[in-house]
Amino acid sequence: MGVSQPTYNRWRNKYGMMNVAEVKRLRALEKENQRLKTIVADQALDIAMLKEVAEGNW
Repeated sequence: MGVSQPTYNRWRNKYGMMNVAEVKRLRALEKENQRLKTIVADQALDIAMLKEVAEGNW
């Protein structure tokens, strides 16, 4: 398959006891988590920008 032994071992340790449905659910949760982190980061930038504009430092 072209996968190195350490990579295979890491995958086996992470997903070894999961069935297919659980792995799909984990991937969906990871994707949703990344989406939410992006939203929070964007909001933090917006807040910082608005504070700077409100202070008149632009």
